[in-house]
Amino acid sequence: MYDAANIFFAVLLIFQGYCIQYFYGSFLESRIKSSLNGLCAAVIYIAARAAIWELLPSDYESYKTSFFRSLIIAGTLFIIAVLMYKGFRAVTIFLVITFQAVTDISSFISVIISDKISDAIFDNIVKYVQYGNFRSERDIEIKLNVYIIGVRLIQFLIIMLLIYFTLKIIVRDFKEKKYSISRTELLFLITPSAVGLMICIFLRIILITAEDGATQMLYERYPAVYVVVPAILLLSLLSVLFDVKLFQDMIHLNAEKSSRIILEQQIDGLQTHIEEMERIYSDMRGVKHDLKNTVSVIRQLSNNGKDNAELQTYISEMSQCLEKLEVRFNTGNTVADTLLNMKYYEAVRNVPNINIYADDLIFSQELKIHSYDIGIILGNALDNAIEACKKLKINEPSADTFIRLRSVQKGNFLILTIENSFYGKLVINSQNELPATDKADKKSHGIGLANIKSTAEKYNGTMDFKAKDRVFILSVMMKNERRN
Repeated sequence: MYDAANIFFAVLLIFQGYCIQYFYGSFLESRIKSSLNGLCAAVIYIAARAAIWELLPSDYESYKTSFFRSLIIAGTLFIIAVLMYKGFRAVTIFLVITFQAVTDISSFISVIISDKISDAIFDNIVKYVQYGNFRSERDIEIKLNVYIIGVRLIQFLIIMLLIYFTLKIIVRDFKEKKYSISRTELLFLITPSAVGLMICIFLRIILITAEDGATQMLYERYPAVYVVVPAILLLSLLSVLFDVKLFQDMIHLNAEKSSRIILEQQIDGLQTHIEEMERIYSDMRGVKHDLKNTVSVIRQLSNNGKDNAELQTYISEMSQCLEKLEVRFNTGNTVADTLLNMKYYEAVRNVPNINIYADDLIFSQELKIHSYDIGIILGNALDNAIEACKKLKINEPSADTFIRLRSVQKGNFLILTIENSFYGKLVINSQNELPATDKADKKSHGIGLANIKSTAEKYNGTMDFKAKDRVFILSVMMKNERRN
């Protein structure tokens, strides 16, 4: 039976070695760019745990020994993180404490549950012997051996299942693995795990009692402990999981809050800018009309006088300059026209030979959607499209770059489509399922599509995007109705 126990323990160590390399590897960058890094981490852990087992065997009757043993294991986990993975980060402390807490809590739960099962099986064997239902002592020995192996197997299976599923859930829910954790956030993250470890130490102190020279387990004296202690330990394990989930929700909410603040600032600034553009645009049309009339009068007056070729040439040049004041785009919406003209000159400055097509972008006079909301969508979409074309041109100078805009009115819905060429590499942010920015300033960049989506939803609409044959296609659908 000693050999069977050693085999089970060896299997458990190998399993924990696999778990440590999976857990660490999901958060930290390996020092060795191959699967050997995880294998080395697992081997170091297995060797260290085996040595600790031989030098300091688990002894629940000596909580001081158990506490010292836990400190050595924690130190081993920390050394593995430093040796096998790059860059010490705050999350490293979280990984070390959480892994040890999960393994210790799982072991305690397993021991208590398996002991309860063991008592039930042993009582049946005693009854079996008392009623004489055995053929020989060999028969009893075989049944005892099967009983011991079965209990051990159940115990180790419970440990392995609890460790595996707990770590898997943590890795799954902890989405922002590259997030820089502050000191306060670290304390928030490690508190449930630290509490779980303290509970395990406390149980080592009180679990075994001595009365009249006889050793007795606490749950033998108080049967309710069989239910209460596993419940406490399970709640402690769940608190670790819920803490991680809550932490990720907090990150997501803070990101949304920052994005919303930036969006509100953009809207306020854009609305002011649009009002100013509409005023300037209206003034320009008035000036243009007046100048045309003035030029016509001058031409007529000059024709009535002497033949002045120099004056006629000057008037012709002035007329040509006035023609240049004609807007390049005419969508039927002043804001859209102004934005398109502004972005057009920005695009041709930054992206050589870019083509912008907007002949199919038409807004009817019955459009009820606010002009500044149209501006938000077109402005952000054009900014992203110009940036994508610029990146493509930098990587492939001979590539064709273009931006195509069109609108379709279907019933009471307006559909805007913006297509642009791009480099062909699209990375999706797992948190909001939108394309992630590759710029260093993540807070102020990468929110263009989020702003477009928010504006579309304001009009009971939606936003969709896809990439096909190195063309990024953005579609926005909005209900044509007035919103405050």
